[in-house]
Amino acid sequence: MNIALIVILVFGLFILLSSFFTVKQQTAVVIERFGKFLSIRQSGLQLKIPIIDRIAGRVNLKIQQLDVIIETKTKDNVFVKLKVSVQFMVIKETVYDAFYKLEYPHDQITSYVFDVVRAEVPKLKLDDVFERKDDIAIAVKRELNEAMTTYGYTIINTLVTDIDPDIQVKNAMNRINAADREKTVAEFEAEASRIRIVAKAEAEAESKRLQGQGIANQRREIAKGLVESVDVLNRVGINSQEASALIVVTQHYDTLQAIGADTNSNLILLPNSPQAGSDMLNNMIASFSASNQVGELMKKRNEKDHRSKNHKIENHSSTDHSDIQDKEE
Repeated sequence: MNIALIVILVFGLFILLSSFFTVKQQTAVVIERFGKFLSIRQSGLQLKIPIIDRIAGRVNLKIQQLDVIIETKTKDNVFVKLKVSVQFMVIKETVYDAFYKLEYPHDQITSYVFDVVRAEVPKLKLDDVFERKDDIAIAVKRELNEAMTTYGYTIINTLVTDIDPDIQVKNAMNRINAADREKTVAEFEAEASRIRIVAKAEAEAESKRLQGQGIANQRREIAKGLVESVDVLNRVGINSQEASALIVVTQHYDTLQAIGADTNSNLILLPNSPQAGSDMLNNMIASFSASNQVGELMKKRNEKDHRSKNHKIENHSSTDHSDIQDKEE
């Protein structure tokens, strides 16, 4: 009798304890009675009728993430692998639809992602896939939202987290990028070289200009010095020809002294006698004299031709005038 009572008490205690259950935070529990939906219980301590009611399942209300890897072809016939991350959750008010209408939500989401990506990516070239990955993600999210809302799910976000072309294509892209950068470097180096050349040419031109001005100023001062030297010599009774000869001889010796000061010079001045300077001066004076004579002769000839031409014009005018008088008479 005592044993039977103990069994009954243990059984009753088991039944009592099985009537209570707990539901974790961000979780919903579906309760069925004799296989039929009864209610949805939220987080906390809950009560059910033992044997009659049972927990059909628990639904996670947290945000979940599903990573889907798809291999597809681009418009320029390049095969790429895309990793699409889908963040989704069950709507709290539609736990019934999420539990009873869709048995494998991950498979369903994967199918829709495959369908959208394989419809969008073949429209784009490989470079456009990288640039417009956000557009692909938006298209996936839009399609998933329309489909999964019916089953009690909402899509929080979709992200294209990885685009992985074939290894040969990646190597080719890297070579193109490297070649483009080398081209840019070459352009910059060429521009820098051009700037250096232009700057050097401008500096040389400026140097030549200043050098020319210096030489011109030097010669101008030398000419002034020569004029002053001739004037001084004229005042002491030396005529211009003698003064010029003296200056030429002096410059001749100055030149010889400058040449002799450089021990490494291979220059030979021929002739180098003092008479050479006097001969050069005499030749210059003779040339100037001959040039002046030729100029005077040409001037006289031009004046004679001019007078002859004027005389012919006057004779022609008088003849025409006399013809006119004869006609009038």
